[in-house]
Amino acid sequence: MRRGGRAVAATASNPPFARLAAARLISVSGRWAYTVTLGVYAYAAGGATAVAWVGLLRIVPAAITAPFAWPTAMRIGVHRSLLAAGLTRAAAVAVAALAVHRGGAAWIVYILAGVESAASTSSRPLQNALLPRLARTPEELTSANLTLSTIEATGVFIGPAIGAILLTSTSVTTVFLVGAAAYVVSAVLVRTVGHEPPATERTTHDHQSIVRGAVRGIRDVVGDPDVRLIVGLYGAQNLVAGALNVLIVVAALQLFDLGSGGVGTLTSAVGVGGLVGGLIVLGRLAVARHGRDLTIGLVLWGVPLLLLAALPRVGAALILLALVGVGVTIVDVSAVTLLQRAAPADLLGQALGVVQALFVGSLGIGTLLAPVLIHSLGLRWSIFATGALLPILVGTLWRRLSRLDSGLVSERAVDLLLGIPIFEPLPMPTLEGLAALLTPRDYAAGTTVVSEGDFGDQFYVVDRGELDVIIAGRHVRTLTAGGYFGEIALLRDVPRTATVAARTDCALMALGRDAFLAAVTGPPESRDAADAVIAARLGSLRVGFGGV
Repeated sequence: MRRGGRAVAATASNPPFARLAAARLISVSGRWAYTVTLGVYAYAAGGATAVAWVGLLRIVPAAITAPFAWPTAMRIGVHRSLLAAGLTRAAAVAVAALAVHRGGAAWIVYILAGVESAASTSSRPLQNALLPRLARTPEELTSANLTLSTIEATGVFIGPAIGAILLTSTSVTTVFLVGAAAYVVSAVLVRTVGHEPPATERTTHDHQSIVRGAVRGIRDVVGDPDVRLIVGLYGAQNLVAGALNVLIVVAALQLFDLGSGGVGTLTSAVGVGGLVGGLIVLGRLAVARHGRDLTIGLVLWGVPLLLLAALPRVGAALILLALVGVGVTIVDVSAVTLLQRAAPADLLGQALGVVQALFVGSLGIGTLLAPVLIHSLGLRWSIFATGALLPILVGTLWRRLSRLDSGLVSERAVDLLLGIPIFEPLPMPTLEGLAALLTPRDYAAGTTVVSEGDFGDQFYVVDRGELDVIIAGRHVRTLTAGGYFGEIALLRDVPRTATVAARTDCALMALGRDAFLAAVTGPPESRDAADAVIAARLGSLRVGFGGV
């Protein structure tokens, strides 16, 4: 918990992320107030079937537009895209409020809901793709995902509660206007986050068509078996979520007879559970077993619904839906973190856009499936069937899930690289890519690792032990854990400037010449850091301390 607390504190002290988090909280709260109210409006207009259809009309445009969000952003800029999406969804909800106020046709409200959903769905992958650039360690990346997931849970609690209160005391129009205002405030905050992708990335995408960029993202997702597994299970969870959105509305109005405010009450229970799930994930930050956590979260998504079907009581429903909320946060953090760490940095935005489209599509299938199940099986058996899906998938895929964690990059390797000034400016995905390329090398005491005058083809980081740096036969320094050598020969293309020999048994990590040069000579900040390190090393040679 202490280590997780440090990561959360570090994340909270990051001003751009703090603004992103505030924007997410405001927009999620407003969106859930709007979504719950839209469900009540649709149910009054046409029952459970209308709720399902409005869900579909929100999902289809979102699924179509999501893969194109990142390629489009690479042309006009991420922050312009986010601002445009925020203002678009605000306008759609505001016009829907006007339509409801004037007694317009329900289909107008539903179509505007589709516009709002498409804009909202485009925003999320863009925001998530910025996170690895803001995070400085793997723990901070997980902490950032945890924070945003907890914010989602908070919004699921606050938004429906606001919607329920306003529905009881005011009108559908008022709630819609509150949602529109929240979107405007959120868009303005996100605009100030900063951390636009580097010019090199944007230039690459400028020469690609938007369609080619989307296709490349799809290829990246389907080409990796672990990514396919994560996406498939996360998609199954979204299918259950789509069905549950409809089932909660029908259960509140029919099974429990709670009235329109009851929809917000039951939905808020999921949000409360999400907050509890955030505390659980916080306590597990240091463990970094995201594959195991994904498994636990999926089970928590399904089993409470099985129990709810057997115990249809309001009190039990609130507790069980809170358990579902715990699973929501655990799955969101673990699955998104696994995806962020699996996808290459330059394809992350595209991959997340494709993933978002798949999730929205599965949400739509679940939304359409719910009324069919209710008509065929009745409400309670529909809840049971919905809850059974995820535990069955977990049981079937248990072995593959248990292997997900073994594919994660060693956090020890990442920590060692983080301690080297040359690598500090690099974004976390690049650091993890380098860490994955490190090769362990063991040397017995007395062994010479590199010799003065030799050709340099490796960069070395000391994991354990002590090594002597010798120049012209004279001992000039001792390297210990966290030390490094070999950068001068690689960056200046000169022979080794010193001999390095193991004083004790040593464990080193070696990085090849090409990978090292590609990493540190690309971003300007890293080049500057490398030049500063070399200047210090070469300067120290003149006063008796050495580099290699």
